[in-house]
Amino acid sequence: MCGIVGYIGSRQAQDVLISGLAKLEYRGYDSAGVAVADGAHIEVKKKAGKLANLSGELAHSPLPGTLGIGHTRWATHGLPNDTNAHPHATEDGRIVIIHNGIIENYLSLKEGLQARGHTFKSETDSEVLAHLIEEAYSGDLEGAVRAALTQVRGAYGLVVTHVDHREIVAARTVSPLVMGVGEGEMFLASDVPALLPYTRNMVFLHDGDMVVLHDDGFRVTDLAGNPQERPIDRIDWDAEAAEKGGFDTYMLKEIYEQPTALTNTLIGRLHDDTGEVNLDIGLDPSSFKRISIIACGTAYYAGLVGEYLIEQLARIPVEVDVASEYRYRSPLVSEHTLAIVVSQSGETIDTLEALREAKKHGARTLGVINAKGSSMTRELDDTLYIHAGPEIGVASTKAYTAQVSAMLMLALWLARARGTLGEAQAQDLLHAARELPRLVEEALSPERVERIKAVAEKYAGARDYLFLGRGVNAPTAFEGALKLKEISYIHAEGYAAGEMKHGPIALIDDQLPVVVIATESPLLEKTISNVQEVRARSGRVIALLSDGDTGNARHADDVLYVPRAHEAVSPVVNAVALQLLAYFTATALGRDVDKPRNLAKSVTVE
Repeated sequence: MCGIVGYIGSRQAQDVLISGLAKLEYRGYDSAGVAVADGAHIEVKKKAGKLANLSGELAHSPLPGTLGIGHTRWATHGLPNDTNAHPHATEDGRIVIIHNGIIENYLSLKEGLQARGHTFKSETDSEVLAHLIEEAYSGDLEGAVRAALTQVRGAYGLVVTHVDHREIVAARTVSPLVMGVGEGEMFLASDVPALLPYTRNMVFLHDGDMVVLHDDGFRVTDLAGNPQERPIDRIDWDAEAAEKGGFDTYMLKEIYEQPTALTNTLIGRLHDDTGEVNLDIGLDPSSFKRISIIACGTAYYAGLVGEYLIEQLARIPVEVDVASEYRYRSPLVSEHTLAIVVSQSGETIDTLEALREAKKHGARTLGVINAKGSSMTRELDDTLYIHAGPEIGVASTKAYTAQVSAMLMLALWLARARGTLGEAQAQDLLHAARELPRLVEEALSPERVERIKAVAEKYAGARDYLFLGRGVNAPTAFEGALKLKEISYIHAEGYAAGEMKHGPIALIDDQLPVVVIATESPLLEKTISNVQEVRARSGRVIALLSDGDTGNARHADDVLYVPRAHEAVSPVVNAVALQLLAYFTATALGRDVDKPRNLAKSVTVE
């Protein structure tokens, strides 16, 4: 997690750091800090809590200087307080570091350093890096960082500066770092949005890279000191794309961006005149006998939709794994396995390690990824980019619906290549997919949004929620429950509707709202039977129904109508309504939806 920003150039570094950290606060907001060098000293200021606490102090006591590094923290080791906030300095204050990740062997390193006379101020694992660099330093900062890193195990995005050197030294393994290249200035961050106000020329660092930044350029090597070539990529996102665009929150903006995001995901890939899908994937579909889909959180639910669609259309056995468990259960993998990893950031450590486990056993690998240049994209055999654009809100919205759309395209691509889907049926499904941006735009009409808001506010006082769905929309129920609990802090559970009678039915009473996804489907009658079981026990039914289905409205206390859609694409349309239900519930309760407590956007620690 954690947000990192670095700057060297002619601007006041403090301004660049605070601006960048504000765009990265979604990565962690337990504390924030900056270190600024003026040529003679390095001054550090850091504060627990959100970035506003630090910004307020700096407004009264600014730090002058044109070189600096900054950090916003998601706590792993040590309480979220001023002392444990980054940056961390050596005892004499001459070396300052910031770190994203976890140093797994920090305890043994710390004990050795203390035995050799080093004094620690914090409880963090990160501080050992400052002392290791200090021990190795003899005038060459780059060499000292390299020597220190040979002693550590774990994940790091590490940024270092020294009072005697007008340079910034950085290194990464697992934790992301990207450089911004300007005219007579250089930038560094853990994600692109922090740099967009200053430059669109980006260099994505790879695992094992070290870089030295000067005012007029940079030099990349590996940890052994061998030069590495890294291209400068021109990023087409503008700064406005990473801002709220007039919406109250990033999350609401991103919910409304879904028609555009889906257009970007689908465009140029669907040919409904022939029923073909062009994903520009070099993998051979005929070589796979089974598929493993591996993901975490929201992406895992997109994978469950993918399981349903791929098995139904392409007739290949699919299993879906929570990435954090995958490599610990000794999965059965061979060269005939296609491992599909799903991740918005491409940096989620559990998913990255699961990818490596699958590769170790010979699987071919494919990623459904949003972030260009991420760690996973460099290790995958092939990548299907979803092109959803930057997603700042911690609770995923547009990335999820884009991932689900990508899963439909994958299912169609596999089915056509394997001959399990005729041209007419493929054309029908591709036409349905092409309609998704329009359907989602319709789902976001003012009348529908106001209706969802009214229902959300009606039930905002509930302590618990139950979400039910069947078939391809069972994962939609799981995702709806996750969204609600993430941002409103109301306990919510998602279940396959037929499973309700095997346990959750015991919870139903007149205080429990039950959201039932009952849109057009061959299983609709069975779903309505489950609704009757809820009503027989006085549960409060909130039904998601397809437009025109007035007959089933009588079975619900409240109805949310969504545009009628082909069942294969309905999880996308239905998810939008559930995102809004969660959003308006959370705002009715006064929650900070962009920064829900205890969560971070990109989980780069186990």
